[in-house]
Amino acid sequence: MSEQIFIPANQVSFREFIWGEHRNRTALKAAAIAIVIQFAIFKYFYPFVSFIHGDSFNYIQTASNNWGINTYMIGYPMFLRFLSVFTTWDFALSAFQYLLIQTSSLLLLFTVFYFYKPTRSLQIILLAFMVLNPLFLYIGNLVSSDALFLALSLIWFALLLWITHRPSFRLLIWHTVVVYFAFTVRYNAMIYVPIAALAFTLSSFSIRMKLVGIGMAIIVIGLFVLHTGNQYKVLTGSWQYSPFSGWQLTNNAMYAYRYVDSAHRKPVPGKFKELDKFVTQYFDSTRDTAKYPQEAMIASTVYMWDPRMPPYKYRQWFFRKDTMAPELKRWASMGPLYKDYGMFIIKRYPLEFIQYFLWPNSQKYYAPPVEFLEQYNSGKNSVPSIAQKWFHYKTPLLTIRTKDPKARLLDFYPILSGVINVIMLFGLLSFFLLGGFGQNTLFRKAILLSGATWLLNAGFTIFASSAALRFQSFPIMLSTVFAGLLLNWIWKLASAQTERIYTSSEGIILST
Repeated sequence: MSEQIFIPANQVSFREFIWGEHRNRTALKAAAIAIVIQFAIFKYFYPFVSFIHGDSFNYIQTASNNWGINTYMIGYPMFLRFLSVFTTWDFALSAFQYLLIQTSSLLLLFTVFYFYKPTRSLQIILLAFMVLNPLFLYIGNLVSSDALFLALSLIWFALLLWITHRPSFRLLIWHTVVVYFAFTVRYNAMIYVPIAALAFTLSSFSIRMKLVGIGMAIIVIGLFVLHTGNQYKVLTGSWQYSPFSGWQLTNNAMYAYRYVDSAHRKPVPGKFKELDKFVTQYFDSTRDTAKYPQEAMIASTVYMWDPRMPPYKYRQWFFRKDTMAPELKRWASMGPLYKDYGMFIIKRYPLEFIQYFLWPNSQKYYAPPVEFLEQYNSGKNSVPSIAQKWFHYKTPLLTIRTKDPKARLLDFYPILSGVINVIMLFGLLSFFLLGGFGQNTLFRKAILLSGATWLLNAGFTIFASSAALRFQSFPIMLSTVFAGLLLNWIWKLASAQTERIYTSSEGIILST
């Protein structure tokens, strides 16, 4: 394929591309009008923000007390606290989150349009997909880190494209800032560093500047990890960055361990014996899934959140002599042990782990469930006092102007995600088989970056996380854009070949 299929818009500046071209200026104005109208209609039906009963209140508690560590990453609580300096009106939070997502998505889209010049029809489809996307409304209205992380991730990837094609020291600084904030918001951002390293490698930066760009991202993240680990050491006596990962590993391992027959269980090291006793006794007493329906769930997160589960029962037993220990200390103190125990079980029973966790979780990744976005306010009509106090609600009751609290507009998303993942997979394979990776083009670099993001996110989600629509919102948006670009590339290649064959039949051979 020749360079001619994707010609960068080098003739004009990005500002001139946006505001100087009538078509793009009109598209942005139309997008702005559509965004405002959609949000106004949405807020008429949902006048209050929505809450995940558990996560949302944890964020508010962290923000209210100005804690440096808690169950979840502190980036979003710090965002809430910063916003509260200006207002605690929940409408302002919802509006800011939604507009931030839309602005970030438009930045990514027009960056793609500027550098790769897809066909007019594809531009219209992608613009409509982003601007009219109901997922943005529901995520933006949710008191959760999902909106902020989605926006930061979209900005981050747009910056990578700029670094790859138009590197500058200012972009390097902006990238460092954005990747730092993304990392404080969600653990998933740990995969952003190797992807950013690939972007710097592909750029025309000097070797020294490439090392500086990669090094700055590593340093700011490393400092945050060091600071967080030191706070946990003060609290628990053990240095650790993320107790959450320990709970997650034990949770994931238990979904495999449950299916190991009691006669085939192997001995565990001494430090795990008491914990393993809690786990195996629970499994042996809950075989009846009719009586214990949670045990029919596959590759879920019940074991790490339900107080009735063995990890919580063991924690209670562990702190039996220290009943005054605060909740955070109890939770965080289990992190190192649960990390080691989870890894031990996974290594001891790898086939069961593949069959009963990795494979079901990969299916969830392929078509992620709507999860907490499915119902407004987790299906409840009120909030606890901490949320009422933070947002200055007159009563704890939340009202909506629709009879159905379910988000029906999101029902198509698992199917859409599955289709996009298939297109992305076969698009990447086609790009490889048709020699796309062998070309020294701007588009090849973009596909390398998007493909790496897609693959690393899949690996991280399937092995170490849980798959849900709100967690996969950024990969879905990114995959949709680049799946469209890959189809566009294949179509242009086929058109060029058809034209070549037709012209050859007329006695003229076109060069390639």
